[in-house]
Amino acid sequence: MSAVSSQRILGRDPSTGRGIAVTTEGELIKAIDFLEHGENQWLSAGFIDLQVNGYAGHDLNGLTLDVATVQALCQAMLKVGVTTFLPTLVTAPEARLVAALRTIREACTQHPDVAAMVAGIHVEGPHIAPEDGPRGAHSAADVRAPSTAEFDRWQQAAGGLVKLVTLSPHWPEAPTYIRHLVKAGVTVSLGHTSADAAQIAAAVDAGATLSTHLGNGSHAMLNRRHNHLWPQLADDRLTAMFIADGHHLTPAQLKAMIRAKGLGRSLVVSDTVTLGGLPAGKYQTPIGGKVELRADGFLAIDDGTGNYLAGAALPMTAAIPVLVNQVGLTLGEAVALMAAAPGRIVGGRGVLAIGQPADLVAFRWDGSSARPEVAGVWLRGGSVA
Repeated sequence: MSAVSSQRILGRDPSTGRGIAVTTEGELIKAIDFLEHGENQWLSAGFIDLQVNGYAGHDLNGLTLDVATVQALCQAMLKVGVTTFLPTLVTAPEARLVAALRTIREACTQHPDVAAMVAGIHVEGPHIAPEDGPRGAHSAADVRAPSTAEFDRWQQAAGGLVKLVTLSPHWPEAPTYIRHLVKAGVTVSLGHTSADAAQIAAAVDAGATLSTHLGNGSHAMLNRRHNHLWPQLADDRLTAMFIADGHHLTPAQLKAMIRAKGLGRSLVVSDTVTLGGLPAGKYQTPIGGKVELRADGFLAIDDGTGNYLAGAALPMTAAIPVLVNQVGLTLGEAVALMAAAPGRIVGGRGVLAIGQPADLVAFRWDGSSARPEVAGVWLRGGSVA
């Protein structure tokens, strides 16, 4: 990664449609000017993804992880417009989690581009609900109760990079564990849970502030009055992360949930797995077993029915047509859910403003195509895609 001394990048502002020119100097944005006519591409702060398990064949959750895989995943993220992300590790034996955390830390130490992109690590589990449904594709054998001692070992291996932890608040140890993490500067999210309203309230009182892929990681059938969704939707202290790929939630679900939380308490993640971006076909995976990736990006468990999701396979850009054409947001609102909103969780990134890091994405979208085209990406002022 090498930033040029100064450059002028042209496009159109997704919020206003006006022409825009962003001048960078070194790694920062020096000036932003509005123009009478802009280039035929939208220009925004780079997308920020708080939940990436893998992509384009690069897997963070295999039996082993090396630095080269982390670096290759970063390059794959840049190609789809993501300039900041949280590598996400799921439920696994502690030794494997610790080894993966140490590897991501080493990748950040060895490669400046990785360090610029990785704003922290998201550990999703292993303190989740053990039963089928809420557990999702996580390994049942590796689900376990929260342990502050285990978290401290994670953080030591990661060199302080663990910034987000997803857990189920049904565990009796959850409030104490959450307070310990919050004191350490970690954001706590609720997910993969069937917890009741009192358990959710206790977790939020202890400091939990997010909901992980709300509406997913759940029983297929829920009590219409008493379930884990209503308390999370109703609590204004929680911001909800949504997978807006057109498969994980129906348009009606996503619209209703965003309306309930409000744009100020919503954000979008991809939750992609290693098969994301690969050709359609049938695959054998360490997590999920036999799966089928369809041409439309639906990743299904290959059980003969094809009705059950085995993970997410579409990048952040796939959320734009869903949010605009199915949910009814403006393009500017959709982009904000993919940049500024997740950016607030990782130190205020994702804002197009003078003095901010020059992490930018230019994309083309005609308002109707299924997938926007990434036309250019800049990381800390350097053109990288």
